[in-house]
Amino acid sequence: MAEPSSTTSPTVVSEELDPEYGKYVTNFFDNVGVSSTIPENHSTVDIYSTIVGAHLKVRQIQRGHITAHLTVKPAIANYFGGIHGGAVAAVSERMAIGCARTVVGEDKEIFLGELSISFLSAAPKNAELIIDGSVVRSGRNLTVVAIECKFKNSGKLVFTSRATFYNTPISKL
Repeated sequence: MAEPSSTTSPTVVSEELDPEYGKYVTNFFDNVGVSSTIPENHSTVDIYSTIVGAHLKVRQIQRGHITAHLTVKPAIANYFGGIHGGAVAAVSERMAIGCARTVVGEDKEIFLGELSISFLSAAPKNAELIIDGSVVRSGRNLTVVAIECKFKNSGKLVFTSRATFYNTPISKL
């Protein structure tokens, strides 16, 4: 059974599901902009990292450790008014790369092999967050970075993440 939506192709809803509920879910996706087109000035390479980077302010850099500040503004908030999961992932990745680079030289190429995130608390719009990144282990072949994000005022954890970077061996030709 197909239910009409605002997109050009119809949404197919299972016959096992109540049609009213299918319409409700379809409307939810339309309301959050799933079927919207991306404006031309936002369809550039890596625009999401640019948006997140505009909100992330690095406060301290040490060998193996970075501290940053982030305020949850509407550009990185989700439909429900909290920090968007994609923004959390982008912040985690950016902080982890920065931390890894404090111990792994620019001459070594690294790539992100694994990123795990645990969401522990919602961070509403205008919440001020402190993000700490620390290198847990760095060796010849890999570097592991742990990220903690806490509310600035209470210290309550918002999310934690762990990133594993693999060092690409340098060719000796």
